[in-house]
Amino acid sequence: VKIAIAELEQEGKKAAGVFITSPTYNGVCSNISEISQICHSHGIPLIVDEAHGSHFQFHPNMPKTALSQGADLVIQSTHKVLCSFSQSSMLHLSGDRIDRDRVHKCLQSLQTTSPNLLLLASLDATRDELSKNPNTLFNEVMELVQQVKELINHIPGVLLLDLSCFSNNFSFMDPLRMTIGVQELGLSGLEAYNILSTSHGIEPELIGTQSFTLAFSLGTNKEHTQRLVSGLKYLSINFLQEEREIIKIDHGTDRVPFGEVYMSCTPREAFFAKKKKVNFEKCIGEVCGEFICPFPPGIPMLIPGEIITKRAMDYLIQVKDKGAFLKGAADPLLSTVVVCDF
Repeated sequence: VKIAIAELEQEGKKAAGVFITSPTYNGVCSNISEISQICHSHGIPLIVDEAHGSHFQFHPNMPKTALSQGADLVIQSTHKVLCSFSQSSMLHLSGDRIDRDRVHKCLQSLQTTSPNLLLLASLDATRDELSKNPNTLFNEVMELVQQVKELINHIPGVLLLDLSCFSNNFSFMDPLRMTIGVQELGLSGLEAYNILSTSHGIEPELIGTQSFTLAFSLGTNKEHTQRLVSGLKYLSINFLQEEREIIKIDHGTDRVPFGEVYMSCTPREAFFAKKKKVNFEKCIGEVCGEFICPFPPGIPMLIPGEIITKRAMDYLIQVKDKGAFLKGAADPLLSTVVVCDF
């Protein structure tokens, strides 16, 4: 953030705001306190997408909330971990760096004139429930998670993501998010998911190429955690073999498959352009005319207007062979690709 602000100042510009996401889908939290100090020292408001952190203020062992660390505007998806209905969220403002009247006018111009009252009522019901026992509501699930982590740490071939996996830039993790690596079992995240879902009824929140992420909540009980531990033991017993090849997705020399992005035109221009289908072998160098989004993890690898590179296609083939579904592609098998016909 400090470098980005300095670069803009060298160009005679000033950022209107700084926008960050914390926590990530995996529960990793940024040092918002430090970031907010940097932003405010330059008179810049800090906006935080805290979609997955609406529960942080309700247990002392949770990470600090973005608001308590100086964020000016915070967006929370109340439905993700708390008890409101899907699609219901909250927008929080703090301090005077954000023009509240302007935010209100923007919301009026964007929001429907026929809001879903069930969603609004569920937000109010959640607020009411949390206000009754805010300091003890998460005690049970926090204890369950700690017990599960201790058990999982003793299962051979199963790895847990924790802060030791990162640099010093990250100081906190959401204890209710658990990312489990299965590469030492010779499995992809999707393969592990298929087995756990079928045999033990485990449904991850996110599936990666070599891992999957679980979300614990107020609805999690001991029977759920017992099934999880049982399922992971099953994977360990049946797939931890020395002769098995460890799954490895080649992301290139710097392991960033999204590093090389070359745009020929804007997505809008590509959307309205004429299209044609070309064979997979002949699409390198063409301008992509569709979204190609491997799921998992659900991040677009190619978007309309982007020049198709060999590196991108190699990655798509690799993840497809591991069981990923290519969402958005007219041909999920990638025999053909839709490109712009300029």
